[in-house]
Amino acid sequence: MAGTPPPVVLTIAGFDPSSGAGITADIKTIASHGCYGIACITALTVQSTAGVRRVSAVVPEVIADTLAELSSDFEIAAAHIGMLGSGKAAHAVADFLSDAKLASVVLDPVLKSSSGADLLDRTGLDILIQRLLPLATVITPNVDEAAALTALVVTNLDEMRLAAAKLHEMGAAGVVVTGGHLDKAIDLLSFTSVSGVQQEVFKAERQQSNSTHGTGCAFSTAIACHLAQGKGLPEAVLLAKAYVQAAIMNAYSLGRGVGPVHHHYRMHEIRRGSSAEPVEKH
Repeated sequence: MAGTPPPVVLTIAGFDPSSGAGITADIKTIASHGCYGIACITALTVQSTAGVRRVSAVVPEVIADTLAELSSDFEIAAAHIGMLGSGKAAHAVADFLSDAKLASVVLDPVLKSSSGADLLDRTGLDILIQRLLPLATVITPNVDEAAALTALVVTNLDEMRLAAAKLHEMGAAGVVVTGGHLDKAIDLLSFTSVSGVQQEVFKAERQQSNSTHGTGCAFSTAIACHLAQGKGLPEAVLLAKAYVQAAIMNAYSLGRGVGPVHHHYRMHEIRRGSSAEPVEKH
């Protein structure tokens, strides 16, 4: 017998053909955390490490049918939501989550690519704020996304705290504002509990690397994996942050632009740690 099956993590996101971000990167992250990944594509993109060239939305009926089919077949332990691409896609995902009532939902509000391309229209942003945000266990905006969601300036830790408070007012149960783009890499976790709002600050040394494509996807998907495995939110955030840091540190130099993180670095560590000598049989 194969034993107990792993937790199933659903990722709902766009397709990045370079595999640095999006669905294929999420599946790599999920596998690296010992979970089983299933996926629903919301949009197709033409992109490489050099940037996003084109975005084509998947029709909402296909998204709705895919989510219905997957949820009827699998017991989903956690869901990750990344790039939605359009208001119609956001609407289909919101309808699904409203009915599915999953235990853990991680919402990464992908609004723009790192190269500056818009990845969600105004209607989609409105649906994300009004419908998806209150359904999420935790939302993981970077400072720019937190500013766009709250209409506040977010450039330091104090402003991150204000943005988190605003997001709680807007319906978010848990918030991680990531400050990887700031001069000092600081992430703020803010979450509601029976004793009120609790906050934790995570600090790390800034890594000098050109292999940072997909860090937001890897971080939010890793959180979903840890929640699926039954860990609490603070531990899930801490472990996800450590995973992303190691994925950057172990990344290869790939492509002519901003290269991808190394999602599968743990597999290479295991291979390096295994004996290269053949086992002698008697």
